[in-house]
Amino acid sequence: MTARKALWVLIAVSGLLRLAWAAILGPVTNEAYYYLYARHPDWSYFDHPPMVALVGKIGLTLGDAAPTTLALRAGFLLLFAGSTWLMARLAARFFGPRAGFLAALALNAAGYFGLVVGATAAPDGPLLFFWLLTLDRLAAAAERPRSLSAWFAVGLAWGGAMLSKYHAVLLPAGFALYLLAWPRSRRCLRAPGPYLAVAVGALLFLPVVEWNAAHHWASFTFQGSRAANAFRLRPERLAEAVGTGALFLFPWIWLPLVAISYRLLKGGPRAWTEPEAFFACQAAPALGLFLGVASFRHIMPHWPLIGFVALMPLLGREWSRMLAADPGRRRRLAIVAAVPIVLAGLTAAQARFGLFQDGRGRLLGLVAPRDDPTVELYGWDQVARELARRGLLDAPGTFLFADSWRHSAQLAFAVREKIPVACYHRDSRGFSCWSEPGDWVGRNAVFVEASDCTTEPVDAARWFRRVEPLGEFPVRRGGATVRTVRLYRCLQQIEPFPFGYGATSGGLAVGRHPVSPLAERTRYDAARR
Repeated sequence: MTARKALWVLIAVSGLLRLAWAAILGPVTNEAYYYLYARHPDWSYFDHPPMVALVGKIGLTLGDAAPTTLALRAGFLLLFAGSTWLMARLAARFFGPRAGFLAALALNAAGYFGLVVGATAAPDGPLLFFWLLTLDRLAAAAERPRSLSAWFAVGLAWGGAMLSKYHAVLLPAGFALYLLAWPRSRRCLRAPGPYLAVAVGALLFLPVVEWNAAHHWASFTFQGSRAANAFRLRPERLAEAVGTGALFLFPWIWLPLVAISYRLLKGGPRAWTEPEAFFACQAAPALGLFLGVASFRHIMPHWPLIGFVALMPLLGREWSRMLAADPGRRRRLAIVAAVPIVLAGLTAAQARFGLFQDGRGRLLGLVAPRDDPTVELYGWDQVARELARRGLLDAPGTFLFADSWRHSAQLAFAVREKIPVACYHRDSRGFSCWSEPGDWVGRNAVFVEASDCTTEPVDAARWFRRVEPLGEFPVRRGGATVRTVRLYRCLQQIEPFPFGYGATSGGLAVGRHPVSPLAERTRYDAARR
């Protein structure tokens, strides 16, 4: 089988497997949240630029009669197929078709990209696609530095990446490093093409800037504070970031990529070929920045991983050479490809049926349900059915609220907008942009409390004339209770709850540890006095 045919088989087979997995699993918390993005069209959002909403809207539009998790994920499944093709094209441009196929295989076999980015609705899916598209168009433009059309395509691709996630600001930094490391590439600066690309990308990103200007720079401030709000050296945090990165990519993918990075650093730019310079310089900004931040504070494990994407074409080259020297190593690559499939099946079995939990819902008899990550994917449909059974979704003028943006998002997705859902919590993220605190005054509500640490009814009583308990019910999986939900009827809201990031606390409270409604009530009373 030729490398080209093998690539199409990879795209088809992995796409079908990913489709099945996406159809089985319930929504991750962030996916339910991005569903609300798609239902509230805007030029940008509190957490991210708008591309995640645009891609999510594709599937939701097709399945608008009955929006499902699979419909929300449909556009992202298609994008990952495109990312697989782009990775193969990019590696094949420099190292040949077989290296291209193997680089695409590495992308699919890398845990975070193959199982999460490729099958769920998140900003990382569009970012990956447009990141690879930008690298592909940059490589083409470098071959024709005076072609305005080639650089215009670079600007469009980079603009798409910027509309996906703020990580994309690192792409020009990578190209600038490439110009420094490979002097012959600097001739492109004498032509107008690179400046056209920057202008096109910036123009596409302009609506995000305007949205932020109209919302007190909320998104920029929030995301910036997550990357820089502590400056005490924490080696253990760096070790944590490195270790979790290895787990997220799988060690058998991560270790070869780290080995490639080490060889490149050891040899230095003078020993690099032009492709090595191109890919190493595109990997350096993301890996350097986020691992540098991890030296001082906790970071999300997936933040640096986009940097490894630029090294995967070099991994494809390494694997191609390995197979040329020893064709028998195909078995190892077959195992590498099979492991994510097995893990996906086991995860789906646990998420759907609790296959590995005991009678108390503990994973392997050791991990409590609240710490089992698969519980997040399960049970909110049961909550919606119970609310409907009690007639709480049909009461005129009533809304639902929870005390966590995560629970509010899951609740909103589960009830499919049959009733409005608010978030009564200081850290309400996008909920603070989708309604105003005063919008709910005078209305009745149902407080859906779904955390293990119960919020007492008195916490909500400050804002309503009366709060009445409606009882509780279990969310069960495989015969075991994995979550307990408590309901409270809240009659006639009398004052606006200061959710969101407003002036009550003196401006944006980004980076602050979330507080409960009770603590918020105390702060609000103090501010009024």
